[in-house]
Amino acid sequence: MLAWCTILFGLGVMAFLDTIFNYGEIFRRVNSVVFMLVALGLLVRTYMKMKIKRVEGLIAKVEELEGELSKVKAAQKPVAREKEAVR
Repeated sequence: MLAWCTILFGLGVMAFLDTIFNYGEIFRRVNSVVFMLVALGLLVRTYMKMKIKRVEGLIAKVEELEGELSKVKAAQKPVAREKEAVR
């Protein structure tokens, strides 16, 4: 993420210098395309990180619920055996 931000900062500095010194029309087109591609890369990376975080949260919740389920099943087994012994 730091690399992406560094690239964006560098492009911003170059765009600022372009507006001050008026380097030319070609630089502006190339700079705008690179800005769009870097911004797209940041959006995709952020979306993937959010998706991975959500999946990791769901996996942790499933593990927690499986642990609770195993505790409940373990607690119910002795009760069932006691009922059979009473009969």
